[in-house]
Amino acid sequence: MRSLPRGWALGGVIVLCLTLAPGVGRAQREPASGDNLRIEITKKGVGKQVVITQGTKEWFLLIDVTPEHSVVVRQEKDRDHYLVDETETHDRPMTEGEVEAAVEDYINSVKVRLNQQ
Repeated sequence: MRSLPRGWALGGVIVLCLTLAPGVGRAQREPASGDNLRIEITKKGVGKQVVITQGTKEWFLLIDVTPEHSVVVRQEKDRDHYLVDETETHDRPMTEGEVEAAVEDYINSVKVRLNQQ
């Protein structure tokens, strides 16, 4: 019996780990009943990334915080067509509390807009 080259064995271990733990580093919220939204929140240092999907629609929020400033990116798309693509820069870093509040506000605003349709 021949053994696999070292790189193959390591690659297999990595694939196995990623397969068994696909959500590591991500928080997922279960959709509310009757609400087929999928919400993924990933921590990015002090900032966060939020991806909300429903069918072919996707909403994206990225809050990038550095010691000097904060950048907030908001995008909304349906299939490959961008409906919203906004970026704003703040001349100071956002606090963790401000990041949390912005994430909650964004998620709630998406839900409200969907309920109004």
